[in-house]
Amino acid sequence: MSAAREGPPADLEGRFDVVEGEVHVGDATFSVLRPRDAEALISEEDFARDERLPYWADVWPSSIALGRRLLDERGAGRRLLELGCGVGVVALAAARAGFDVTVSDYYEDALLFARANLARAGLAAESRHLDWRALPDDLPTYDLVVASDVLYERPYADLVADVIARTLAPDGLALVADPGRLAAPAFVEAARARGLVETPPDVRPVRVGEITQRITIHTLRRRRAA
Repeated sequence: MSAAREGPPADLEGRFDVVEGEVHVGDATFSVLRPRDAEALISEEDFARDERLPYWADVWPSSIALGRRLLDERGAGRRLLELGCGVGVVALAAARAGFDVTVSDYYEDALLFARANLARAGLAAESRHLDWRALPDDLPTYDLVVASDVLYERPYADLVADVIARTLAPDGLALVADPGRLAAPAFVEAARARGLVETPPDVRPVRVGEITQRITIHTLRRRRAA
């Protein structure tokens, strides 16, 4: 099922060179706006301040694998938080599956694109700007906490484990899709140290052009008291 197409919102078209493309997630097809060239968004000032790079501006295979997993779930209004939403591919699948979605990202621009793509698909989500190193006191807990391809730098192992431990409801489920990034093994260890237990991971192939990537979806729950 495809969403109706419409042009980019003025606040995106005026600031970005925007392209539109279809993203196939399981049986669903979404029309997704994104910046044409992520490298053109690199800011020397941002990188000098905190090594910030615009990874959010691409559609990554991990987001497609995670989106497929969420479409297999029954959302039924359960609360879901996405960490590092990028242009909103995972959020589109989660909202389509019936979750009550909150998208979050370190980049305000990512939130603009995610909200625009959700609105164009007739879907809705709350949005929050989140810095994993300084989480707000009013951040609630969620039935699902999800993320895709967020472990590309070693410090993110502890940061992602921390935010999941902080935001996951007692009986909640965390899903972290990863293609084999540097920090993935350390993340699993960091999650275990914070009382999160991994069940057998779900490995899903995603074909991108002539290449098939194997995406591991780490599935985590809180450790039960003995």
